[in-house]
Amino acid sequence: MMKIGKAIVVLVLFVAVTYGWAQTKPLTIEACYRLARQNYPLLKKRDLITKASRYSVENASKLNFPQLTVNGQATYQSQTISFPEALSGVPGVALPSISKDQYRIQADVSQQIYDGGSVSNQKELIRANEQIQQQSLEVSLNDLKERVTQIYFSILLMEEQLKQNEIRETDLQGALDKANAALQNGTGFRSNVNELKAELINVGMAATEFRANRKAYTEILSLLIGQPVDESVLLVLPTQPATMPDINRPEVKLFDLRKITFDIQEKQLKSDYMPRLSAFVQGAYGRPTLNIIEDEFGPWWIGGLRLNWSLSNLYSLKNNRHLLDINRQSLDINKETFLINTNLALLQQNAEIKKYTELMEQDDAVVLLRAAVVQSAKAQLANGVITVHEYIAKLNAENLARQMRILHHLQLLQAQYNYKITSGY
Repeated sequence: MMKIGKAIVVLVLFVAVTYGWAQTKPLTIEACYRLARQNYPLLKKRDLITKASRYSVENASKLNFPQLTVNGQATYQSQTISFPEALSGVPGVALPSISKDQYRIQADVSQQIYDGGSVSNQKELIRANEQIQQQSLEVSLNDLKERVTQIYFSILLMEEQLKQNEIRETDLQGALDKANAALQNGTGFRSNVNELKAELINVGMAATEFRANRKAYTEILSLLIGQPVDESVLLVLPTQPATMPDINRPEVKLFDLRKITFDIQEKQLKSDYMPRLSAFVQGAYGRPTLNIIEDEFGPWWIGGLRLNWSLSNLYSLKNNRHLLDINRQSLDINKETFLINTNLALLQQNAEIKKYTELMEQDDAVVLLRAAVVQSAKAQLANGVITVHEYIAKLNAENLARQMRILHHLQLLQAQYNYKITSGY
């Protein structure tokens, strides 16, 4: 029993430690990108696009299989072949009579021998369209990263503000304890105590607002990544990117893929006016047969080669090629416009990065000065040189300086990550 009891205690401790570790497991922004991508409903279309493309390619390949056509007809004619009356008087000659009602059921089997590359071009175009659809998904997923980045840094901002708010609360609580002690000793004023209590209430109200905002943002992030995100989850502060990458947006590849389809369409224009050669076999049963003189029901068959060559596509070939050239030029203009707009966005984001970098340097100087002022104010308050109201004003000024530094630091990191997303990384 003692051994069983120890085993149970060890198991409970192990489960508790494991559960506690799982609850405080850190969550990085890269993990959020990955989870959001996996959870995004649009990603489920990837397999559907692949399957649809595979079926379409298989259907196109089956055009090279023997093609079977079955048809039948029953007709009544106003007249049939008639023989000259002069022949009817020739001894030993019996002239047949052809029925005006005729019947036929026929099967036609043909095998494509040469199609001018039409089937090959069709399969190539199907595969190109599959890549375009897949790349379009990547464009949508790149937009998803922007949403995740915005929510992630908003949560970090609320957490950092809560931490700074707790430091402010500690300072005020220390001043309140001293004010209460002075009041009890008869050397302080009730107004000082009340003013510090009121300021502590303001601190509590700010904490309530920060927690409410954090909860709202975590619920959005949880919905995006498909994982629970609560106060026990630790969001890791992203590191500053080492370099700013060049443009590698998925839209650029999408433009290139669309241009490939124009090349395939131009090849199809050529195959449209090429001859088609096929072998065929026809088998039928009906009346009359190929030997119409007998005018009886029976089977027959025909086999051979069939050549089809339609030259009517040559009439519009030149204009169709001009249209493809226009489409290429239009696509190049769209790509150039996209690259210009992306470069403009990167220039603006790079300017923001420089701005926040300079602001942080100024924030560091302001925080040091404000902290020194607060330290002096504590001694002055203890000696009665300044009032509690003046002390709170100096403490709030330091808190504001620290809050601004936190804000600028996170804005700098977010601007750097936005730069990476805009560039396509």
